[in-house]
Amino acid sequence: MNFTMEQYQESAQALRARLGGFVPKVAMVLGSGLGYLGDEVEDPIAVDYRDIPHFKASTAPGHKGRLVFGLLEGQRVAVMQGRMHHYEGYSYEEVSYAVRVLRLLGCDTLVVTNAAGCVNLEWKAGDLMLITDQIKMFSESPLRGENLPEFGPRFPDASYLYTPKLQDLARQQARRLDLHLREGVYMYFPGPQYETPAEVRMARILGADAVGMSTAPEVITAGHCGMDVLGFTLISNMAAGVLPKKLSEEEVIAAGEAARDRFSALVMACLEHLDDAGEEG
Repeated sequence: MNFTMEQYQESAQALRARLGGFVPKVAMVLGSGLGYLGDEVEDPIAVDYRDIPHFKASTAPGHKGRLVFGLLEGQRVAVMQGRMHHYEGYSYEEVSYAVRVLRLLGCDTLVVTNAAGCVNLEWKAGDLMLITDQIKMFSESPLRGENLPEFGPRFPDASYLYTPKLQDLARQQARRLDLHLREGVYMYFPGPQYETPAEVRMARILGADAVGMSTAPEVITAGHCGMDVLGFTLISNMAAGVLPKKLSEEEVIAAGEAARDRFSALVMACLEHLDDAGEEG
């Protein structure tokens, strides 16, 4: 289906009625095992996805399925505790629907996180990766269908989906915190099955460092909307075929819990210094 501008506006207006004049600036889409940052929002206003017109429910393990508005490190945020996935039966337009609604509410920056399998043979589970680019080439775009010029052009540029000044900010904060931050390319696969060893080898040949089932549709939509984007991947496991063992969702969630302190410190530091992005430091 194609959502109309009226439907996006209806969702945004329903949220405005709950927010009492609060205008968010930073949208945050938090992935597997990482939704706890929404629990740290000050003066929170929580809204279940089911209570927002045209929103879909998040059914993936570890995803609460609600928006939390409030303050985090001094920034006015809208935190998505759980995202929608194509493998849940949703179209890519439905998967990225919330990004456009949050843009209408006032968000001009998107922070995305995910847990992903490691393709790079020199890395290990538990590493944090700054996403510098992405690959999504074997499935349709979330922008397929009639273009809504209120959000952006028919053929948007994708050269800098992940904003360079925000990447610099992440590097600065990782150095300040003495955190080892990998940098690399995230490759999207639709799931829900994990990638085969052959697909992992293909991803490595194509230049990917990590593979996962989210993030790319939302980032494409954010780029179309003219939003700045900062993305992080938690390397939750070595991808299929790298180690002689099977993969499980429990492993992904456990890795998120194990990396909680490091991941939280980095994201919070980037939020705290977000207004300084682009400055030397």
